[in-house]
Amino acid sequence: MRGEPLDAETIMSATEEVLRRHGPEKTTVLDVARLLGVSHGSVYRHFPSKAALREAVIRRWLDRVQEDLAAAIRSPEPAAADRLRGLLTTMFAVKWAKAREDPELFATFRVLAAEHSTASSAHVAFLLAQIRGIVVDGIADGEFAACEPEVITRAIFNATSRFHDPTHAAEWQSPEVEAESATVISLILDGIRTR
Repeated sequence: MRGEPLDAETIMSATEEVLRRHGPEKTTVLDVARLLGVSHGSVYRHFPSKAALREAVIRRWLDRVQEDLAAAIRSPEPAAADRLRGLLTTMFAVKWAKAREDPELFATFRVLAAEHSTASSAHVAFLLAQIRGIVVDGIADGEFAACEPEVITRAIFNATSRFHDPTHAAEWQSPEVEAESATVISLILDGIRTR
C-alpha cells in the first residue's frame, strides 16, 4: 500500500500513464488505483467518477496545449494578419503534433470533444477568444474590414475546423495538409482585409 498522501495531481499523472498504456476505452479506475497502490475508493474520494477523472486529465493536458498557443499570440508581430496567421498555424501544428506524439491522450480528447465535455467546450471558448482578440485588433487598426467580430471569429474557426477539430485527425496524416491549411489561411486573410 501507498505510504505517502494521495492527491488529485498524483492521481491525474497516474491516469495519464494508464491512458497512454491502454487507451481511453480500456482504462479503468481500478487500473489507476493499482498503479498507485491504493483502493479504487481512494481514487473516488478525489474524483466522483471515471468521467470526472478523465475530464480532469484532459483539462490539464489542454492547459499545456493552450500554453503553446499563448506563446504564439504574444508574437512581436504588430500586424493583425500576421498574428492571426501565426495563431492558426501554431494551433494546427500543436494539434497535429499531439495527435501524432500522444495518440492515446489525443484519443481521450477526441472522445470528450464528441461528448461536448466541459474541458472540450472550455478549450473551444479559449480558441475563439484568441481569434476574436486578433480580429478586434485588426478591425480597430483598419487592417480588417469593419464587421461583427463574433461572426468573423466563428467563421474563421469553422472554416479551419478540418485542421484543428479532432474528428478530422485521420486527415492530418496527408502530406498535403500543411499546404492546404496555408491556402485556407491565406483565403481567410484575403477575405477579411480592408479593401
